[in-house]
Amino acid sequence: MKKPGVLIISHGSQEQTWVDSVDDAIAQLNLPEAMPVEAGFLELVEGRLIQDGIDRLEAQGVTDLLVVPLFVSSGSTHVDEIEYAIGAKDAPERETDLEPFHVTAKVHFGYPVDNDPDIAVMVWDKVKSLSQEPEHETILLVGHGSIRDGFRQRWEAGIASLAERVREVSGVAHTDYALLNPESVYDKAKYWSEERGSRVIVAPLFLSAGYFTMNVIPERLKDLNYAYRGETLLPHPLLGQWLERQIRILLDRCRATEV
Repeated sequence: MKKPGVLIISHGSQEQTWVDSVDDAIAQLNLPEAMPVEAGFLELVEGRLIQDGIDRLEAQGVTDLLVVPLFVSSGSTHVDEIEYAIGAKDAPERETDLEPFHVTAKVHFGYPVDNDPDIAVMVWDKVKSLSQEPEHETILLVGHGSIRDGFRQRWEAGIASLAERVREVSGVAHTDYALLNPESVYDKAKYWSEERGSRVIVAPLFLSAGYFTMNVIPERLKDLNYAYRGETLLPHPLLGQWLERQIRILLDRCRATEV
């Protein structure tokens, strides 16, 4: 008989508050049946790396791993290398130093955030206090992006669709997106503020605060007029709702393979 377990994988952070926000979301999960759940981090969280999570789940007799990649885009090279290293696909799309994990359970691999409706609400919740006159404003979503062909296109497709969802949720006049890689942040912000005369609200599409949100984005926007607080997606109560939906999809997939 199958025994499914959930492994939620994210990058990891040196900020304990960010790790706590993931743990808090997991603690509030309401799953259809009692299932063990572990958070595994790619790096930076000692004793709670991906292999640690796999080992703890398999020690509880888990036969099927329901893996949720907690990343903001399917264009992330980390998602590609993790999917390969955990045995969900035969080869990565680009070279990686990540060694294959030791896994005996069957792996069911899910999807990153991309353009999920719940995430659009989260983005708006984080910046709506900056909004003054929605009919004259543009929300500019800023993501990490990728310079690698194939990955860049996935980043662009996901964040463009998410920007449109944010426009529908927020009611602002315009939404757009920009990436740090390849760089388009300065030009996009300048276009909306100086050429279109719109008040620009910058929304960082990052799970947690760090170097990119606190240093890189403000530096790229230097000398421009914009509103920015640097608040990231986490923490937010809707994260648990998104996780639950991903887990249920994977659980249905797991059950569909039962003999």
